Amino acid sequence: MHIHILGICGTFMGSLAQLAVAEGHRVTGSDANVYPPMSTQLQQAGIQITEGYDPAQLEPAPDLVIIGNAMSRGNPAVEAVLEKGLAYTSGAQWLCDHFLGGRWVLAVSGTHGKTTTASMLAWILEAADMQPGFLIGGVPANFGVSARLGESPFFIVEADEYDTAFFDKRSKFVHYRPRTVIINNLEFDHADIFEDLAAIQKQFHHLVRTVPASGLIVASAEENVEQVLDKGCWSQVQRVSSDGVQLGDWCAVDIAADGSSFTVQFEGEAVARVEWNLTGQHNVQNGLAAMAAARHVGVTPDLSSAALGRFQGVKRRMECLGEVAGIRVYDDFAHHPTAIESTLNGLRAKVGEDKIIALIEPRSNTMRMGVHQGKLADSCSGADMVLWYQPEGVNWSLEDVAHHSSVPAKTFGSIEDGVESVLQLADSGSHIVVMSNGGFGGIHQRLIGALEQKYDL
Repeated sequence: MHIHILGICGTFMGSLAQLAVAEGHRVTGSDANVYPPMSTQLQQAGIQITEGYDPAQLEPAPDLVIIGNAMSRGNPAVEAVLEKGLAYTSGAQWLCDHFLGGRWVLAVSGTHGKTTTASMLAWILEAADMQPGFLIGGVPANFGVSARLGESPFFIVEADEYDTAFFDKRSKFVHYRPRTVIINNLEFDHADIFEDLAAIQKQFHHLVRTVPASGLIVASAEENVEQVLDKGCWSQVQRVSSDGVQLGDWCAVDIAADGSSFTVQFEGEAVARVEWNLTGQHNVQNGLAAMAAARHVGVTPDLSSAALGRFQGVKRRMECLGEVAGIRVYDDFAHHPTAIESTLNGLRAKVGEDKIIALIEPRSNTMRMGVHQGKLADSCSGADMVLWYQPEGVNWSLEDVAHHSSVPAKTFGSIEDGVESVLQLADSGSHIVVMSNGGFGGIHQRLIGALEQKYDL
């Protein structure tokens, strides 16, 4: 079958494309923005990518068009699909129909940490010789790919609450029919499709409704998640708390200041000790939830903790891209004030008094709308200096955010200006954290190149 995917370079759609190729289909696709790591993965899989949405890409007509949720009416390729009467579906529906039926699906949901937690869970099952399939919105370093079919009944999927397609406004995760669900946290996000937190909680409750009575919901012990469960729950629930106190069935205690180690308690009994290379309170929560979900499919906490000790992280999640003259450059997929804060605080706890410079692009739809504008300034207290990128198309000024920052901050309007500012500020021992959920104009490699030129390396 020839499948053409509109919006193929999105993390979900690109991963789905790789599964389709592995199943033997011929896959092509198009996108407006093509950049690594997904573009690299697709090219390695032999998938032909067209930049843009010229209807000519649909000639000759494919057998099926899978339409990403970033596509809308008015898009030339979408209009051509409808006019020609081509067969089409959504990515989430096709995943359900072709890969999830008859499998034990473990779905990882929540506002933050889905990619990392799903990657941890996949690696735990892999280390337990369970050979799971997975589809993850990032590239786990332990696997090197974001999706695979697997060779067992178990399939881990990153379960996103974003809507499915222009013709299906339900959250993607209602299609997955999981037996094990993680709800890691819940905050207001995706303001472009949700009016308020209650609207998001309604979609999460739709997910809860799909879990069988013998299934398990691993739920963060926080109010917003509890309100979802209070709407009705028909499955087993185990609550997770990573605050250093016993608030749930699973608790992280004796947590190192930087999050690099913690003791796991289950039902009041210490069952494992995790020591790993990750940092931050958010990763303690992620790891604890992954261990709880893994136990539901038979992996003991001691095996899980040993696997997490060998977990290598995920691309674009505090990924160190390089070090030049003692200056480290990191790439982080920050999309929300809470994520920015937890990441920077985790790095601060690890590096002590070293200089931290954060470059932040408010690229997500919610950030670009200015919904979290009032929280951004306080989210960066873990840094020594913050450089805010004022991109085109954002109709509110980041100058006010910089002005109210508790640490020195300023804005820049071009990639060149951002690179130049870093060159003036960074010295040996500095940590430069580039935070964006997009390509950020390739600033990461341009920074490394400029530093190498400055220090003649």
